[in-house]
Amino acid sequence: MEEHASKNALPVFDTLKKVFGFQSFRPNQVEIIRSILGGKDVFAVMPTGGGKSLCYQLPAKLLDGTAVVISPLISLMKDQVDAAVENGISAAFINSSLATQETAAVFRRLRDNSIELLYIAPERFAMTNFLETLKGVRISLFAVDEAHCISEWGHDFRPDYLSLSNIVKTFPKAPIAAFTATATPKVQDDIIVRLGLRQPFTVRASFDRQNLFYRVEGKRDLTAQIMNVLGKHAGEPGIIYRTTRDSVDSLSGFLSGQGIKALPYHAGLEQEERKANQEAFSKDEVHVIVATIAFGMGIDKSNVRFVIHADLPKNIEGYYQETGRAGRDGEPSDCVLFFGREDIPRIRYFIDQITNDAEREIALKKLNQVVRYASHNVCRRKQVLEYFGEDYAADNCNACDICTGKVEKVDITIDAQIFMSALSRTGQRFGIMHIIDIVTGADTKRIRELQHDTIKTYGAGKDKDKNHWRFIADELLAQEVIYQDGGTYPVLKLAEAGKSILFGKEKISALKREETKKKSRAGKWSGPEDYDQALFEKLRVLRKRLADEQRVPPYIIFSDKTLHEMCGRYPSSLHDLALISGVGDAKLERYGDEFITEIKAYLKENPGITVPANPFSCVPSGHAGGKPKGETFEKTYELFKQGLSVGEVAKSRNLAEATITAHIEQLIMEGRDIDIDRLIDPGKRDEIGKLFLTLRSWQLYPVIEHFKGAVSYEEAKIVRAYMRCKTG
Repeated sequence: MEEHASKNALPVFDTLKKVFGFQSFRPNQVEIIRSILGGKDVFAVMPTGGGKSLCYQLPAKLLDGTAVVISPLISLMKDQVDAAVENGISAAFINSSLATQETAAVFRRLRDNSIELLYIAPERFAMTNFLETLKGVRISLFAVDEAHCISEWGHDFRPDYLSLSNIVKTFPKAPIAAFTATATPKVQDDIIVRLGLRQPFTVRASFDRQNLFYRVEGKRDLTAQIMNVLGKHAGEPGIIYRTTRDSVDSLSGFLSGQGIKALPYHAGLEQEERKANQEAFSKDEVHVIVATIAFGMGIDKSNVRFVIHADLPKNIEGYYQETGRAGRDGEPSDCVLFFGREDIPRIRYFIDQITNDAEREIALKKLNQVVRYASHNVCRRKQVLEYFGEDYAADNCNACDICTGKVEKVDITIDAQIFMSALSRTGQRFGIMHIIDIVTGADTKRIRELQHDTIKTYGAGKDKDKNHWRFIADELLAQEVIYQDGGTYPVLKLAEAGKSILFGKEKISALKREETKKKSRAGKWSGPEDYDQALFEKLRVLRKRLADEQRVPPYIIFSDKTLHEMCGRYPSSLHDLALISGVGDAKLERYGDEFITEIKAYLKENPGITVPANPFSCVPSGHAGGKPKGETFEKTYELFKQGLSVGEVAKSRNLAEATITAHIEQLIMEGRDIDIDRLIDPGKRDEIGKLFLTLRSWQLYPVIEHFKGAVSYEEAKIVRAYMRCKTG
């Protein structure tokens, strides 16, 4: 593919390392970048944290002209520009937060063709004067972020996005790259049509965020439950979502009273206060933000370690988007939903106010989907992925409460009959809690007044507590044996399936689970045991000081993931530090000496620490060795040993070949018996190996570029793993 006008001879892989500090691309990135460089339109559905920004920032660095990024996230533009500038990219933004003089200065730079990356809001693009200015500028590409906003079928439709259909007409030679983290196939088709994309290269990446652990708990004592989660994440950044402004203010005030650094965020606060609270969170000055969904699209912080939904979300798309704020750096993070059926009537009330019948039906359907997610004992990850049309083939995700809990199938027929009998004998005119009061024999004024203490099933379940009967009610609702009818105060009704169970014609069972210790997903730096936590705290302090000096959030200096790797490998020279993921040339020059000095000082203060003899070879520091983490590696190894090729293994497991290659690379590095001659010709392997030794570096991009396409990225990775173990 012939690349468009390039101002710069740096090849793609070289730019990846020198500018962004990464040794390799994430899935789909290199294909998207090559397409943009070739002048082709792109449509990409990629999960939050999947590396969308690099897909347009890297071409912006290579192509001649200005890349225009259109995003609705005005509150994030400064952080995104600061991050780009830290990487050595000439970037700017124009939005309503700038003073007149500041805006004029950006326009001067724009006309001088000295901006590589320009962020604007869709409203700005719709302005005639701005459009005329752009016509006089050399445009390299347009990137449309949060592209689902242009579709009325999307969960966050914005009319101001509709003007973007003029991009193709006004700038016919500029490629358009549209990105979104949440789009069903129907929304995807709508976006492509509305933007007028021209035979776009289309990527629909997996929605699976492997580093996120999904958990649902019944809402009992909500405050105590939230405090329990915060206790497990003491001092770590997190977001708590509530549905109302009052509940946000109440909870943030309570947490502050408990000594937790927490602030509120909702539309009822003055704009300056919202901005100040968000900046305090972004800069690690407070640990917790309690927010309504107004905060959902207002954060780009990479090291959020937990997201709590204290109330039921309205739909799966919004829930996925909000949980996606956790773990953007790829590190393990928790997503906890506290589910109470009392939340349903509140959402139903607002749905009932929708006057358009079709819209109301869609909203109700989406609510039912999220209720099923919360109440069904089915792998959480599987349910989320199925919503987006993705089949999750694994039997056990090892990263949700269902898959990591002890599950027992129990017969609940008798208890179901007791519950439904009470429901039936009271005329199907009461809600969950009243029926539970009846079966547990509660002595309440309402029961006595209605004479419900005289019916046959009164007290029939008093040998079990209310939590058990709430479990029974939730199961019957989840299995659609009973259903709720009515708006604000819904009553329970018997479904046809329930009548068969009540009258003894059928039985019903449920899965009861006991939560066990959370298992970590396979990954290079997957938990506290993989890095020196004391050194991490010291580097965090250094990072905060540097960030304050630069007036940027700490994660823009280096992500937690980058610090974790430093604390597992103890780099003692700028050369070693350059091999850490996330350390590009600009950051190495700007901050390298201070981080090396801090690491050396720490090692001098702690002479008992054993630094790996060759920290950048085979097995990463902190790993036990011998067996790769995760059952998925074992399946790949077993099939490969049976004689299947990489392609055959990938087809058998319904995975990408690149994923299987990554498994094999890890297996080699763990010392497994892998016949490398089956993967690459011995002569070619020796040539690649010699080049690694000559370069005295394990970086991939010089090898890829040296062989000018004759060696694939996967081949280079396999040989690198082989050489690392061979040379020790």
